[in-house]
Amino acid sequence: MNVVVVESPAKAKTINKYLGPGYKVLASFGHVRDLPAKDGSVLPDQDFEMLWEVDGASAKRIKDIADAVKSSDGLFLATDPDREGEAISWHVLDLLKKKKVLGDKPVKRVVFNAITKKAVLDAMAQPRDIDVPLVDAYLARRALDYLVGFNLSPVLWRKLPGARSAGRVQSVALRLVCDRESEIERFVSEEYWQISALLKTPRGDEFEARLVSADGKRLQPRAIGNGEEANRLKSLLEGASYVVESVEAKPVKRNPSPPFTTSTLQQAASSKLGFSASRTMQVAQKLYEGTDIGGETVGLITYMRTDGVQMAPEAIDAARHAIGEQFGARYLPEKPRLYSTKAKNAQEAHEAIRPTDFNRTPDSVRRYLDDDQLRLYDLVWKRGIASQMASAEIERTTVEILADNGEQKAGLRAVGSVIRFDGFIAAYTDQKEDGEQADDSEDGGRLPEINAREKLVKNKVNATQHFTEPPPRYSEASLIKKMEELGIGRPSTYAATLATLRDRDYVTIDKRKLMPQAKGRLVTAFLESFFNRYVEYDFTADLEEKLDRISAGELNWKDVLRDFWRDFFAQIEDTKELRVTNVLDALNEMLAPLVFPKREDGSDPRVCQVCGTGQLSLKLGKYGAFVGCSNYPDCNYTRQLSSENGGEADAAALNEPKALGKDPLTGEEITLRSGRFGPYIQRGDGKEAKRSSLPKGWTPATIDYEKALALLSLPRDVGPHPETGKMISTGIGRYGPFVLHDGTYANLEGVEDVFTIGLNRAVTVLADKQTKGAGGRGRATPAALKELGDHPDGGAITVRDGRYGPYVNWGKVNATLPKGKDPQSVTVEDALALIVEKGGKPSGKSAKAKAPAKTAKAKASAETSETKKAAKPKAAAKPKAKTASKTKKS
Repeated sequence: MNVVVVESPAKAKTINKYLGPGYKVLASFGHVRDLPAKDGSVLPDQDFEMLWEVDGASAKRIKDIADAVKSSDGLFLATDPDREGEAISWHVLDLLKKKKVLGDKPVKRVVFNAITKKAVLDAMAQPRDIDVPLVDAYLARRALDYLVGFNLSPVLWRKLPGARSAGRVQSVALRLVCDRESEIERFVSEEYWQISALLKTPRGDEFEARLVSADGKRLQPRAIGNGEEANRLKSLLEGASYVVESVEAKPVKRNPSPPFTTSTLQQAASSKLGFSASRTMQVAQKLYEGTDIGGETVGLITYMRTDGVQMAPEAIDAARHAIGEQFGARYLPEKPRLYSTKAKNAQEAHEAIRPTDFNRTPDSVRRYLDDDQLRLYDLVWKRGIASQMASAEIERTTVEILADNGEQKAGLRAVGSVIRFDGFIAAYTDQKEDGEQADDSEDGGRLPEINAREKLVKNKVNATQHFTEPPPRYSEASLIKKMEELGIGRPSTYAATLATLRDRDYVTIDKRKLMPQAKGRLVTAFLESFFNRYVEYDFTADLEEKLDRISAGELNWKDVLRDFWRDFFAQIEDTKELRVTNVLDALNEMLAPLVFPKREDGSDPRVCQVCGTGQLSLKLGKYGAFVGCSNYPDCNYTRQLSSENGGEADAAALNEPKALGKDPLTGEEITLRSGRFGPYIQRGDGKEAKRSSLPKGWTPATIDYEKALALLSLPRDVGPHPETGKMISTGIGRYGPFVLHDGTYANLEGVEDVFTIGLNRAVTVLADKQTKGAGGRGRATPAALKELGDHPDGGAITVRDGRYGPYVNWGKVNATLPKGKDPQSVTVEDALALIVEKGGKPSGKSAKAKAPAKTAKAKASAETSETKKAAKPKAAAKPKAKTASKTKKS
């Protein structure tokens, strides 16, 4: 019997069926050990020694694997075919060696790009050894990310309160978003005009032609800059006669795009399906790991972390066969199409993302997949098969027209195109990614019959005014595309990087656009001022290239670490003498458009409008940055820096109270103000004045007199409960909008419900809350939103919706889901990680209930005791030596 180790239980279940009774397939549940999230896990002074820690859950799984290996004939490490997968296999092997269970048993590494029976069996027949350069690249990347994060983040905490973290790739991605926001703020819109004529052929067909030349010279795009010039040219065309000078029809071929890579799949899924990058990868993971199709579990797509664009020869043959059967012989080109990647050193030369079987059409698997899985599979299948189809044949027609009014002449042009043969477009149509703006000169549709030298009749001349627009904010799709173009990050890092920026509140997403928050812009400005080299695009891309060269065996990983650490450590040391005043001066200058927005009256935006003499400046407080007056404490004017709408400084623009009207009952003035903790409504003056913060989703720009009155009127009485006679009321509290009756609170879906909910619905909401459990002793357990299966230690794992949001439940352990995490997207691996992060401890207060977690920790400690003995006293003092194991590679 042979033991096979994979990452996930779903993958293990599928592969076990393929291999049969001679094999035992076990799951590692991802990485089995990691660097502890504390100082001292990577030791530069000890040749970058890395101290790994095995948590309780992983220790249990390693024990199960070790027990199985003891009685086995051999070990196959079958983790994913990328850098992370190679690292997981290396970690497992290293731990098994420390347990001394391998003896002289053969150990082989196998990789397969798809989870199908043929792919798995072929891989098992062609094993190899652990790819040491690939592991070295992983170790270098992990050490670099750790050294940056755990040395740079403390600098931020000391010098920039409110900032949460910095990262090697994360900070550069954030800089891209912030730089785009600065471009938008600096952008000055320019006026331009476009002139066109609606013309008619002798046969009565109408079409539109655009002015392209006048006064004997060609007009450049946006050359007509004002209405006066536009009206002069319009008058020229109004009195002109028109004749067709030439008609040219030119055939054009359009070729298909290559199959998906990780980044292009994320971009297309964002543009076409509205998926976030993380959602795309979650769904793709399920399609890759295997789905039950008519009693057979099979992977539907190939491995989804790749920057390769080529397909295996057998896949190309299968695609061509499917094209002939499903589209016809004309759609099949004479020769297979071959693609090459533009990426630098495409990671491990994987295949592109494609269906494992092109004969398995989206319609044929529709009933086996949920909606998101089907939509993504449909995208992968269509792009994959289109990549091997014939080119689309398009006829592009250009008509040149002369306008002559006897004194002046002008040229107009009409362009149209028609698809003569759709080719690959029959399967898949490319689409501009989010954020790309349409070109003014795009081809139009089909033109009517137009002949050279024939005269045309003018119906109408139009002169339309336009204004140039600033560059668009990045979407997740366009940011990933930009990062890939710059060579920043790798396929496996994009989704995690974007998730980190959201989780840190450095960016928010509004209408699918990434908008930097003030906190994110402060961090970026700080790093650009004092750590500029480490957020430079070229420097980061160069470091990525070095990591790729390590994986190719061309560079020594510790040499790369030494070169990086020498300069980086020196820069960290330099900041120890950095004063907060130096930081504030630099930020005031770099973030002037955000911190000191221009005033309508043209006065100096840095002069305090309350005292009239003080200078406004950024201040750093316990809760982050705010703007205050230099005359403090004589002048206590402050205002919040951050705003709901990202970089537009909506709240910051509220320099003084804005009068909205008078209260109809008290006659007191109602004003909109901005304080240190954000914008708020106030009625009257003094300590007794009633105040109400703006609820989430409401910005100062949207507040009017009616909304202000509504906020100040809270709590709102809805009516007496039909059973108790006690009043039901609504309000906005710490946890959002609510309805209240006799001490029982029930959450409402939106802020507007607070002002509009009627008695009947309020009673229903309260009844639903009572059914689910109103809180306190004896409350009912919320119904499971999703069942994930059994925990390795026994007991069901479920996702539930609680009073404070969705959470993972295992026995008495409740682990809250990260902010923004879709409960339906939670996997077993996600749940186990959250349970481990929670410490595996029950939420109750019983000391006895905590014992199992300590026992698991003790087991993990015992398994790494040999490593602990080898640790030097000084090095062991930082991490907990009980659960840490050293790694030395040279």
